[in-house]
Amino acid sequence: MEPVTIALELAVQDTAGVRIAREIGAARVELTQALALGGLTPSPATLDRAVEAAGGEVEVHVLVRPRAGGFRYDHDEVALMAHDVRHAIAAGAAGAVIGCQGADGALDRDALARLVDAAGGASVTLHRVIDVTPDPLESLRVARELGLRRVLTSGGRSAAIDGVDLLGDLVAEAAGGIEIMAGGGIDASNVVEIARVGVDAVHFSAKRTVFANDDVKLGSSDDGGHEVTDPQAALAIVRALGL
Repeated sequence: MEPVTIALELAVQDTAGVRIAREIGAARVELTQALALGGLTPSPATLDRAVEAAGGEVEVHVLVRPRAGGFRYDHDEVALMAHDVRHAIAAGAAGAVIGCQGADGALDRDALARLVDAAGGASVTLHRVIDVTPDPLESLRVARELGLRRVLTSGGRSAAIDGVDLLGDLVAEAAGGIEIMAGGGIDASNVVEIARVGVDAVHFSAKRTVFANDDVKLGSSDDGGHEVTDPQAALAIVRALGL
């Protein structure tokens, strides 16, 4: 494949992931924790360390999601998210990654507007909540109207490779007025096909699981392992794109 002009965003959970992002030339990291749950807001200390590890060479964008289990939040949860957004920007993050749904499944305009306002002009990304809204194209228009910088989407499917048709439609609808970033199951085997639809960026975690030898489980979902960023998997994506 001929080299392409496309931004890379690496989803990371620790400073080691931030350092790998720097090494592969990523533009951004999405800093989170509990990726296995779809990602949750990282701790303040994790954010501080990530900003330090970024060294100004890669932007740190913080996922703000207070819990697993969907994106329909009550008043208290939205207030907490607004506080987290303000804290993240004050701590040196370049942006926040957010998403809220209303009772009808569409984007919650009021909640999103409040979170955009909390960011104080910093970059705001709409995460994959767009993929579970009834009309992703309408959701894209709402995100643009609210002043969000970009949308992270898998094209309405669990994996971006299965949503390439909608990804192309979103790129056409955006018309350069808001960035479209593809994410969801992206690896070296499919990133080229996804990039061909014209997305502005690709988002990937390049993770692998490290297992402990302990027999004792500490919770119902504890499988004895934890996820880390795999530098070779990340580099393979870069090479596949010819970057």
